[in-house]
Amino acid sequence: MLNNNKDLDKVLSLLNTTLNKDEFSLAYSGEIMELTLKKPKILSALKLLKEHESFKFNQLIDITAVDYPNKKYRFEMIYIFLSVEKNLRLIVKFLLEEDEEIDSLTQLFPAANWYEREVWDLFGIAFNNHPDLRRLLTDYGFIGHPLRKDFPLSGNVQVKYDVSSKKVVYEPVKLTQSFREFDFESPWEGEEIEKNND
Repeated sequence: MLNNNKDLDKVLSLLNTTLNKDEFSLAYSGEIMELTLKKPKILSALKLLKEHESFKFNQLIDITAVDYPNKKYRFEMIYIFLSVEKNLRLIVKFLLEEDEEIDSLTQLFPAANWYEREVWDLFGIAFNNHPDLRRLLTDYGFIGHPLRKDFPLSGNVQVKYDVSSKKVVYEPVKLTQSFREFDFESPWEGEEIEKNND
C-alpha cells in the first residue's frame, strides 16, 4: 500500500526516467494508483513498473476502452494492473484519435493477447505487433465494431438458417416491428379488482 509521499515520489522519479514531466500525471488513493499519459507511450513506462522492486506490477487484469464519438480524441484506453506482492493496483489511461494505432503489450504481458483482441473486435482499435489480431467475440463476417457509439442499434445484418439452401445466410436487417410502443398496463398494476368481503 502507498503510505506516504515518499512512495509517490519514488514512482514519479521512476517514470521521469522514461517520460517527460508534461507527458503524464499520477494520482493515488489507498492502494490504487492512476497514471494518465498524454501520449500512448506505455511500453517503456510499464516495463519499469513491472520490473522495479518497489512496485512489481506484473499482473495485467484488464484492458478496455471508452468511446467519445464527438471528441477529437475519440477513445480513452484503460489498462488495469495488479501488484500482488505490494498490494497495489495501477490504472493507466490515455486518449487516442479514431484511427490511431497503439503498441501491443503481448510481449510484456502475455495475457494482453485476448484483451487486445476484444478491444479491437468491439471498438476497432488496432494494436501494432499483435501476434493474432482477429475477432474474438463477434462472427468472422461481422461488419463494424458493436461497442462504438455510432454502431447501429439493430446491427448491420441478420443471420438465419435457410432451410432451402441448408446453410446459414446473412441478409440486411428486417425488423417487422421497428419501433415498439410500450405504453400498456402491467399485469401487476392492472385494474383494481373489488374484493368481496362476504
